[in-house]
Amino acid sequence: MARKMLVDGEVDKVTADEANATHYDFDLFVIGAGSGGVRAARFSANHGAKVGICELPFHPISSEEIGGVGGTCVIRGCVPKKILVYGATYGGELEDAKNYGWEINEKVDFTWKKLLQKKTDEILRLNNIYKRLLANAAVKLYEGEGRVVGPNEVEVRQIDGTKISYTAKHILIATGSRAQKPNIPGHELAITSDEALSLEEFPKRAVVLGGGYIAVEFASIWRGMGATVDLFFRKELPLRGFDDEMRALVARNLEGRGVNLHPQTSLTQLIKTDNGIKVISSHGEEFVADVVLFATGRNPNTKRLNLEAVGVELDQAGAVKVDEYSRTNIPSIWAVGDATNRINLTPVALMEASCFANTVFGGKPTKADYSNVACAVFCIPPLAVVGLSEEEAVEQATGDILVFTSGFNPMKNTISGRQEKTLMKLIVDEKTDKVIGASMCGPDAAEIMQGIAIALKCGATKAQFDSTVGIHPSSAEEFVTMRSVTRRIAYKPKPKTNL
Repeated sequence: MARKMLVDGEVDKVTADEANATHYDFDLFVIGAGSGGVRAARFSANHGAKVGICELPFHPISSEEIGGVGGTCVIRGCVPKKILVYGATYGGELEDAKNYGWEINEKVDFTWKKLLQKKTDEILRLNNIYKRLLANAAVKLYEGEGRVVGPNEVEVRQIDGTKISYTAKHILIATGSRAQKPNIPGHELAITSDEALSLEEFPKRAVVLGGGYIAVEFASIWRGMGATVDLFFRKELPLRGFDDEMRALVARNLEGRGVNLHPQTSLTQLIKTDNGIKVISSHGEEFVADVVLFATGRNPNTKRLNLEAVGVELDQAGAVKVDEYSRTNIPSIWAVGDATNRINLTPVALMEASCFANTVFGGKPTKADYSNVACAVFCIPPLAVVGLSEEEAVEQATGDILVFTSGFNPMKNTISGRQEKTLMKLIVDEKTDKVIGASMCGPDAAEIMQGIAIALKCGATKAQFDSTVGIHPSSAEEFVTMRSVTRRIAYKPKPKTNL
């Protein structure tokens, strides 16, 4: 049967003789069975492709030789993290419950090991579900480490050390990324998010280095469970790249919940002592902690794939260079997800994988659409955004920008007495009246923002937001009742230069 191939963005019909000229073990072989790899394998198989996939043996903490079907998100990322966030949230909920008439007369204890076991049980369940999804799609799963040894050949080193090679018409790299540590003295005493999700003992004193998603999320988790937490980050505010007004609120909320913030501060040394890990800051201050978490970024997981030897181009960070269709400079080799270092989010990897399957095996060349990708930071309370921040809107503006904000104390807090504001924000292009950005920091922000993301994807205008009837009483209705402009940012044309 003739297959359709993508050639320079166009579908090219391949004759049956050409298609059958070379026999391959598989139409597609995928290295990496995380979210993107599993999606690409299943969807390609559904299009009729014969698919093989390999993944390292399961373990909650990854290394060069262990991993697991489901990948980072399912085993040591989004899912277990969110379980811990739920667990941490109950601490504040128990406090808030008192003013709602709930009398908690006895001391409430938190048992870390119980939650940890429940978390592990859940990721094992999901690991088995992912395996079943592959089996049900007739995808052949190999347990072992995969590496590319030719444009159409993959070598899998199995658990017993034996190596088997398979040929494939197409190879897909979906190996994700791995946490990295800054090289400071004593760095071996620190942990990454992998270990943080599987600590045998709950840390009563925690130091977190970093200002991104993972840093603020674990600061919230550990503080919500009762630990003393010190958060160190290089900028004035955490969450660089997000809307500055939202970043400031996240910082206030972290402090309000008891996290000790150390802006514009890094760590210079870790020292093991009988009383814990001594931490020395860039300002010369000393702290002692039971655990030090380095949440300082992740690197594409490509070092052991042998890609450069085959001729696949990588960037300086080790990410696989791909075109709009996720194809590398070697026509038979493709890559999706964090290994390409585009937008490193699980749903984006799923989108890229779906586009890949449609392009290569579905006869429908499809480019991934990176506009209006919503995301959330699961600090407590959470932050969620879609579209442009105020700063990005001003930078990209071709006319005036209108900013609408609503800050308020949620109804639940008026009874509980918790002093924690919710902030919502809409960014509007005055010329078109289109809503080009939305953000929220407050309870249920992620759930609310998913609906707002659909509106932005459809090109909704501020007038359409205003004409939408709200759900009352709810926080979400604020997004359709912001009538007054908080501020107008006048357009300033950028000076032209001949340089």
